Amino acid sequence: MRREGEVRIPSGCAIAAVISKAGRRFSGDVIVRAMEPMHDRSNGLGGGFAGYGIYPEYRDFYALHVFFDCRDTRKTCEALLRESFEIVKGEIIPTRKMPEITDEPIIWRYFVAPLKSVLAELQLDEKELVVRTVMKINTGLRGAYVFSSGKNMGTFKAVGFPEDVGKYYRLEEYEGYSWTAHGRYPTNTPGWWGGAHPFTLLDYSVVHNGEISSYDANRRFIEMFGYKCTLQTDTEVITYVLDYLIRRQGLTLTEAANVIAAPFWSTIGEKTDEYEKKKLTYLRTVFPSLLITGPFSIVLGFNGGIMALNDRLKLRSMVAGEKGETVYIASEEAAIRVMEPDVEKVWSPAGGEPVTVLVKEGAF
Repeated sequence: MRREGEVRIPSGCAIAAVISKAGRRFSGDVIVRAMEPMHDRSNGLGGGFAGYGIYPEYRDFYALHVFFDCRDTRKTCEALLRESFEIVKGEIIPTRKMPEITDEPIIWRYFVAPLKSVLAELQLDEKELVVRTVMKINTGLRGAYVFSSGKNMGTFKAVGFPEDVGKYYRLEEYEGYSWTAHGRYPTNTPGWWGGAHPFTLLDYSVVHNGEISSYDANRRFIEMFGYKCTLQTDTEVITYVLDYLIRRQGLTLTEAANVIAAPFWSTIGEKTDEYEKKKLTYLRTVFPSLLITGPFSIVLGFNGGIMALNDRLKLRSMVAGEKGETVYIASEEAAIRVMEPDVEKVWSPAGGEPVTVLVKEGAF
């Protein structure tokens, strides 16, 4: 007879998100509590959160959250950062000691501004400089991992159950207009601090429930453009694919969704709108290696909004809810009702159809 921990649960992992379309900021405690009824979807090998709007006093600077294995690695990393950035502030990320969270690395954050002289010399825009620096540290500096690199946002993750991770990082002390969360049940990859979700690059963050069977094809394609998958999990590639499609290729959120969760050719052929048919055909033809196959539900967070998306066959659960100007996403309705007991509308998004929520312009 198999015992607990020996049975693979392919539908495991929990995701959740909440966003105020009015840009209202609220405590991270809300999203931490949402993970409690989904406790059994995790196994304690990874939990994490991303919050948007949490650093208003440093909103114009990139917030780098970094894991270090030792003090010497931190010093080396800081020297590397100073080659391309002004470090406006550097500090230990506040945590509270908890018996549930062990093997803690050194966890720092830096608020940085790219040096104009470096941008001019390399002929790069500042976002590309940040991306290249993140890849350089994560691939070339052993013992250091940049796990968050956006403006006015931050990712907080660890090995542990998500509700414990939220308490460990004292998320009740932060306020943001949008939060995402993840509880991990690793199936094919190890549970470690860098491998917990969300995965981020710039202000993009991804939480994911599922399994990416197209990982090798997706990884081989994306690494041709300077991205490096180093965090020992299939989910990392989704973040880089979306950054490539949206930031570098200029696709809209809906167009990016139609690449990674592309409609079947038969579905495209049935379209009566010729423009829509040509566009979907173009996307499937130009980006075939970025089609993500396998069961998945994801939430993409970014400055000013979120996008939730299922695979085409909806092989992973995902529920949405709404009350007033606030929208909720979760693997289970129970999590939504913890965040808002009087939710006015609950629905299950169809497979391959993105749910995109934007904060009104100028509100964040």
